Amino acid sequence: MAELMKGKRGLVMGVANERSIAWGIAKALADEGAELAFSYQGEAFGKRVEPLAASVGSDFLVDVDVTNDDSLDACFGALKDRWGTMDFLIHAIAFSDKTELTGRFINTSRGNFKHSLDISCFSFIDVSRRAAEMMPNGGSLITLTFQGSNRVTPNYNVMGVAKAALESATRYLANDLGPQKVRVNAISPGPMKTLAGAAIGGARATYRHTESNAPLRSNATLEAVGGTAVWLCSDYGAFTTGEVVRVDGGFHVLGMPQAENL
Repeated sequence: MAELMKGKRGLVMGVANERSIAWGIAKALADEGAELAFSYQGEAFGKRVEPLAASVGSDFLVDVDVTNDDSLDACFGALKDRWGTMDFLIHAIAFSDKTELTGRFINTSRGNFKHSLDISCFSFIDVSRRAAEMMPNGGSLITLTFQGSNRVTPNYNVMGVAKAALESATRYLANDLGPQKVRVNAISPGPMKTLAGAAIGGARATYRHTESNAPLRSNATLEAVGGTAVWLCSDYGAFTTGEVVRVDGGFHVLGMPQAENL
């Protein structure tokens, strides 16, 4: 451990279990000395997160509904009361009705479209505004995206549109918050075996395809994504903002599958 995050404190939103990308990031930050708070939604997720938080020395857990202003006010009020200021925020929150993550995008319903964009994109804008107010000395805001934002990915459907909006929001937030020395970036891993990823139709086939065709012949690991987040949150990331950083084994550079897979 190099203690790159010693003396820094931040909130991690979106840990579902030990295989969550958010947990990989949280563990990497904690291993480098960061002090963490965790948000979760609902008692069931709270029971999963509590032992994980304890394993990295955190007893700071807050139940948050990102679609509810009062809930967010309570969350950031608790952060202010306990810490006063913060240095980073990890936003790993997205949602779509599982039934609309199969089949054709054209069948997306109005209700699920609005709900997906609200949770998957607007929530990052909302929490960024609140977090930036607690970063008088600058800081780092990170969200998670996926290549389905700019390339059609079977069954990803409305989440592709939501992630495209999220990436655009990342750039606009980076410009707004730059004068405050608050950096805003997105990390884009390749397909990973997570609870959220499993909800997408054909997830196993997609995972196998990217693993066998990526230049590194591997999908990203939790440790690799976590290490990228440490860089972006640490002082080494002081001049990186508005970026979508891909951690996908190089899959995004391909125009076609590898010759042996054609």
